[in-house]
Amino acid sequence: MTDKLLLTFNAGSSTVKIGIFALDGEGPKRVGKAVVDFGSRPLMLHLKEGPTQFELPLRAESGDDLADLMDEVFSELDKHFDLRAVTAAGHRIVHGGDIFDGPVELDAEALEKIRTLTELAPLHQPQALRLIRAVRHLRPQLFQTGSFDTTFHATQPDLVRRFAIPRTWHDRGVKRYGFHGLSYEYVAGALARQEPNIARGKVVIAHLGSGASLCAIENGLSRDTSMGFSTLDGIPMATRPGWLDPGVLLHFLGPLGKPLEEVEDMLYHQSGLLGVSGLSGDTRELIEDDSRQAKEAIDLFTLRIAGEVCRLAATLGGLDALVFTAGIGENQPKIRKRVAERLRWLGVELDEDTNARNAVKISTSASRIAVYVIPTDEEQMIVEECMAILESMEQISAL
Repeated sequence: MTDKLLLTFNAGSSTVKIGIFALDGEGPKRVGKAVVDFGSRPLMLHLKEGPTQFELPLRAESGDDLADLMDEVFSELDKHFDLRAVTAAGHRIVHGGDIFDGPVELDAEALEKIRTLTELAPLHQPQALRLIRAVRHLRPQLFQTGSFDTTFHATQPDLVRRFAIPRTWHDRGVKRYGFHGLSYEYVAGALARQEPNIARGKVVIAHLGSGASLCAIENGLSRDTSMGFSTLDGIPMATRPGWLDPGVLLHFLGPLGKPLEEVEDMLYHQSGLLGVSGLSGDTRELIEDDSRQAKEAIDLFTLRIAGEVCRLAATLGGLDALVFTAGIGENQPKIRKRVAERLRWLGVELDEDTNARNAVKISTSASRIAVYVIPTDEEQMIVEECMAILESMEQISAL
């Protein structure tokens, strides 16, 4: 089976991440990865094959139909990997609502159910559907699966998922779902392999990237999370505000007469760190900027993270460990230090040397709460779930 390949697709609002995995007797092994960047003109394909990296401009444009774009991407990938060996593809899908409780084969029925959930994730769901259909158009016989960001949080109690609104709306799906589930599932598994005793306890994982959230986990199961009904909720992000008084929205839409589309664009693309600083949504730039606005954005970001750690600890009834992951969480010691300083009263104490080196354990021996840095790998979860479906369908023997 060493000559067989499996692809993963992680569709975001501005990028598509592609993982290329070889299948052998020891399980899937990543042999390459690619990113299609929709924010550049022309569009760019960033490709990594082993230690070698390529920057490839693309002629095709993005739009409602991604078939031409993916056809060009597949052509470029085929120059480095034998795509004739691809036997299956797994996709990350942000929202599974209350319909999906695990990964599924992406047949016509599943695609229609995913489409009905578009209004719950208007920024991400359409992109995933366009990508699935483009791959299906190019490879009609290719087996495709979907892995959902919401299903990991299905173990949360109903009380945690409920808003204080009339019960009829909760029953109609207006509730807290939570996201970044594939990331949390991977990190929880990695923590269990490295620190099994800690993983059986009360843990908060901070997934800090351009999209950011935190999750309370007990014995590997999700118990609460900062994101709720949508990916706008929780802590401030690169361009999203996090928690926002609903009265602010009523004010924009009512007395100020702002169109819904303008308010939506502000919430998804103009708020968060970018909105507060007026400079950038990138913490790497803001942390090095001496301006008052940049400092305020970082201070607000770390204040809200620390506050959410405490709220989630209240749900868990205690806290044994804090884990940082994703782009900011894994690679920016200064952000981790700022968060830890706000949690010093709780007994968090970082080791400056290990924190600066992005080591796995960055707390001191005296810290009452263990602090870790564990890289996430959503694509690994997608490929594992795709393989699990293949195995359950007894198709793995045919690979």
